[in-house]
Amino acid sequence: MPRAAKPPPELPCILVDTREQLPLTRYFTGAVAVQSGVTLPTGDYSVRGFTHCCAFERKSLADLVMSCASKERERFEDCLTRLSKLEHKAIVVESTQADVWASAYRSQATPQSIIGSTWAFLQRWGIHTEWAGNARGAARFIEWYALRLVKQEKAKAKMKESA
Repeated sequence: MPRAAKPPPELPCILVDTREQLPLTRYFTGAVAVQSGVTLPTGDYSVRGFTHCCAFERKSLADLVMSCASKERERFEDCLTRLSKLEHKAIVVESTQADVWASAYRSQATPQSIIGSTWAFLQRWGIHTEWAGNARGAARFIEWYALRLVKQEKAKAKMKESA
């Protein structure tokens, strides 16, 4: 009698917040599932089953500059306060630090103030800024993190079962 084939493992599912204007959906590979139109407690992206502990705030360079050096900063700091309560979090920027240092944005804000703000996010709120280069890089980082998070949690659950 032939053996039944093992069902394929369920793919981690990246959740996209309803407020995300230009979702990274087309950049995710087949290694994850994607569900758009989800109302997340904070951030633009999370992982199904981990919204209580994982969120990513995605920023274009223009968004980051506005969030650091305008009246938007207070609203962004409210977001950072919410993110800081999560175990897994990051600001994912679709640009590079080199772009900031080259002032490749439209603002009077100095590169030092923008980079300094990202360092302050880490120091004050414990939130890492991932310089992803572009939208594809941002999607790859979020996807990689989701895959690692789910893998680690499955390993922890398996260890508990065998203990």
